[in-house]
Amino acid sequence: MNYIDIIGLFAGGCITLSTIPQIIKVWKTKKVKEISLRMFSILTFGIAVWIVYGILKKDFPIILTNSISFVLNLIMVYFIIYYEKE
Repeated sequence: MNYIDIIGLFAGGCITLSTIPQIIKVWKTKKVKEISLRMFSILTFGIAVWIVYGILKKDFPIILTNSISFVLNLIMVYFIIYYEKE
């Protein structure tokens, strides 16, 4: 692993971690009224495309960080749909 990969992992890690506080807040409060399902759906789709791009380029930092982001954003989309009903 070279320094470019380390920079990529660090950058992707920062972006990936940025979703966690929002997930925790929604999980605790069960409030999603102010959160856009459309925005999180588009973001999740975009992340899926980044995963495909990373696979095609065989770029491990892109694949790893976006795969984690994808799962976290799917959790957020689930929470928005689930808690919107309440």
